Formats: sequence, structure tokens, C-alpha cells
Amino acid sequence: MKIRDAAGWTIFIFGILAFLLGLTGLIRPETLLSLLGFEVVERAQRAASDYTIVFMTASSMASFNMGVYYVFAALNDVKIFYRWTVPFRVVTFVVFTTVVIAGIAPLKFLGVGIWELVGAISTGIALYGKRST
Repeated sequence: MKIRDAAGWTIFIFGILAFLLGLTGLIRPETLLSLLGFEVVERAQRAASDYTIVFMTASSMASFNMGVYYVFAALNDVKIFYRWTVPFRVVTFVVFTTVVIAGIAPLKFLGVGIWELVGAISTGIALYGKRST
């Protein structure tokens, strides 16, 4: 189990970041809300029907798990997984950017979309470069 090339490193680094952000959200969802540019309301002030913390916990668990998948894929050199991530990360960029442009999410949320696009491009270039050699 080792990282063999630049594509593997892009996947590994993304995995570690996703894992750490997921862990942060599991421990303190409000921290993640703040990082994303959302208004943070104390839990005691939230209405009983406000499921923001539940949703952030669920999203954080998904990020935590996804981070682990990416790290294991990188350590096991699962090239097909690398290729699958590229178009889906571009789709994520489009969706997240659209919600910011539509005024549904704050401007800081665009950082998530940009992170996805940069990761997709980096992995795509690394895969293409490896194929060309």
C-alpha cells in the first residue's frame, strides 16, 4: 500500500482534507457552518423543526467516509476510482456554484465548488500525463 504517482497524491490529499473536514463537522457542526459562510445560530435558539445540525452531521459523516474511501483508493492505486472522480467532481462544482449564483448559499460556499473543480482538474491532468508517458 503506497502512493505511486501524482494522480494518487491528488486523491490522497483530497481524501485527507475530506476526512478532516468531516471529522470537524462531526465534532462541532457549527464550525463547519461558519467555514462555509452560513450564519451560526446557537443550538438553544434553534426551533424544534430546525434540522440544520442534523443535516450538517449527516453531511460531515459522508465527508468523513468519502475521505477514507479516497485515502484507501490512493494507497491501493485504484486508477478506475481516480477516473470516476473527475467528472463527478466537475458536476459537484456546477451544482455548488449554481446554488451560490442563485442566492441559495453564501459566497463562501463557492469555496467548496472551487475545491472540487481544482481537485478534478488536478487529478485529470495527472491521469492524462501518466497515460501520455
